Amino acid sequence: MSIFSTNKRITNLFNNVARAPLVDYSGDDDFLSLSHLVHSFLEENTNVNDDSVANEFDSDRVEVDESSTLKRLNGIFSNNADNYRNKLLEHVYEALENFAFLRERNISIFRRSVAAFLREKGHDAAVCVTSWEAYDGTVTAGSHEFIDVIRKGSADTWRYFVEIEFRAQFEIAKPTRQFSEVLRSVPGVFVGGEIEMKRSVSILCDAAKRCFRSREVSIPPWRRNRFMQNKWFAPCERKANSVQGKPVKVTEVNGVSCRLLGFDDVVMETRRGGAVTVRTR
Repeated sequence: MSIFSTNKRITNLFNNVARAPLVDYSGDDDFLSLSHLVHSFLEENTNVNDDSVANEFDSDRVEVDESSTLKRLNGIFSNNADNYRNKLLEHVYEALENFAFLRERNISIFRRSVAAFLREKGHDAAVCVTSWEAYDGTVTAGSHEFIDVIRKGSADTWRYFVEIEFRAQFEIAKPTRQFSEVLRSVPGVFVGGEIEMKRSVSILCDAAKRCFRSREVSIPPWRRNRFMQNKWFAPCERKANSVQGKPVKVTEVNGVSCRLLGFDDVVMETRRGGAVTVRTR
């Protein structure tokens, strides 16, 4: 439906006498005509797209159709246009397979091992820890750990997120059938850029909101979009084995300020007679 046809139906509600002042307004430039206000409102609300949704940290917007949610998520997760992201994803799954034995024993060491493997493959990867305080009276304090990869080009810098427990971040105790269907379409591991992360989190938080509302229960603060976005976009510290001693300031990437820290834990996999030994120091 075009903006023009919408405007026409609204102005047709007025008779010719009442409509004339709306169309032929010629008053002081410091004031806006009612016609201008109506047209501006319609244009603003008709041009809403995924980009605006991606930037909303606490949207109260609710999807009407679950099929629309599935379609939008599929559009994000099936996009193979980014060759670098595809190669990074391949290396991530290779690392997950190599260090699978660590996953249940120590998730933190497992995550560091994956990051170290990615660095060996030539990626600027590090474990990233975000943390934030409670604010606005609605967002509770929290922290989160994931892997990020910085890709530097000749003129631009891109940040990629590697979340090895992505689907698990959105699981709830008593999901509706619709929400379970949405969650099944989400990959367990997320590898993608800032826009893809923001959009997918926003869409999944909307789906969770509908789930809670259908159960007629309040939405927990830690399930709201603003809280969930903080997990990946709050101020962070990047931790890498290769850096020792005093923290080093990292240039701000995509509006997120990070510090690069070193840590002493080193995971070594050795095979002796078929056994796997894990050593930290």
